[in-house]
Amino acid sequence: MLDIKFIRENSELIKLAATKKHLSFNVDELVKVDTERLNLLKVVEDLRGEQNRASEEIAKSSGEERNGLIESMRRVKEDLKKKEEELEDVMKSWRVLMLSVPNIPDVSVPEGASDADNKEVKKWGTIPTFSFTPLDHIALMEGQDMVDFERGTKTSGFRGYFLKNDAAMLEMAIWQYIMNTWQTKGFIPMLVPSLVKREALLGTGYLPQGEDDLYKDGNDYFAGTGEVATMFFHSDEVLEQSSLPKKYIVWSPCFRKEAGSHGKDVKGLIRVHEFYKCEQVVLCEASHEQSVTYHEEITRNAEEMMEALGLPYHTVANCGGDLGLGQVKKYDIEVWMPSQEKYRETHSASYFHDFQTRRLNIRYKDTEGKLLYTHSLNNTAGATPRLVTAIIENYQQADGTIKVPDVLVPFMNGKTILGKSFRS
Repeated sequence: MLDIKFIRENSELIKLAATKKHLSFNVDELVKVDTERLNLLKVVEDLRGEQNRASEEIAKSSGEERNGLIESMRRVKEDLKKKEEELEDVMKSWRVLMLSVPNIPDVSVPEGASDADNKEVKKWGTIPTFSFTPLDHIALMEGQDMVDFERGTKTSGFRGYFLKNDAAMLEMAIWQYIMNTWQTKGFIPMLVPSLVKREALLGTGYLPQGEDDLYKDGNDYFAGTGEVATMFFHSDEVLEQSSLPKKYIVWSPCFRKEAGSHGKDVKGLIRVHEFYKCEQVVLCEASHEQSVTYHEEITRNAEEMMEALGLPYHTVANCGGDLGLGQVKKYDIEVWMPSQEKYRETHSASYFHDFQTRRLNIRYKDTEGKLLYTHSLNNTAGATPRLVTAIIENYQQADGTIKVPDVLVPFMNGKTILGKSFRS
């Protein structure tokens, strides 16, 4: 959410932001509704003041004068009630429009309508070549009794799965490696809830636009990222400036309906409804320079992990049409998948300025005692089982076994090879 004063003073900038993000938003309508809101607020405040003055005069009067004042106040009360109802109707429209205002993308964000227009900014690693015909992760994992899709579908429906044996241990090894590594970088580890209130999703910008992609339980939702709970952790708080930046590495189960993905990745573990994620979340001072610095830092953290795992990847700068409502800038890191002969997304690193923290009311006092909204950033540290599939495909051997990346061996009880030979 942006400041309404800023929106009114920079309406042309908001229009450009909506155009660059390929979003439909009418800022002129918001300004019109805001003018109605301000006018009605003044009328309501004037009527309340008149009511208060009349109450004081009634207390001091008697007889006919008192009766006249009471009758006059009755009319004021009726007018006030009517105007308050009008104001509430206008406020409902105003709130909906305010939640739909797009944040302004950074000037460095590429032009484009979809992820096809994202721009590669870095490439690392050597694309693996095999002296044998490589298998996809489905064939490898089924051949090694690492996954059960049939029973997964029976239990959870479409995209359901059970991870078994070495795959289950590999997934947990990835989590442990990430949580340990990020602590050495000064990040606070947390396990955070997946079940969150609607306010948490509104505050982080996943609602109202992302309603179709969320699972719901009564008035609560199952979040698709640990970012949601972590950001709400500090909602309605005033933080000490000296405590900033706050850096968290959080783990949580995640749930997404994958709305709009019909026909995409219908087999395997690339796109599933239930997965697990380690997420980086940062709160820093209200400084564009700091946001940019930490954005590069959390992106590099993820790149270093991919390099430690020995997984070929490239990093892309997302174009305007591939940015969310609140994102100022985003990088995606994509891993090479041998079976598909292309890169697939594993990480998304974003910064928001005060878009989220203004909604969530997360502030700090600067050295002059002024209250400011913090800036927020987040980036995946690692999402599973997608990282599992990348390791299995890139580290497969001719006999169908899978080599364990060196950095994960300590978390696999020293095991260096997964599975048994099942192909010649």
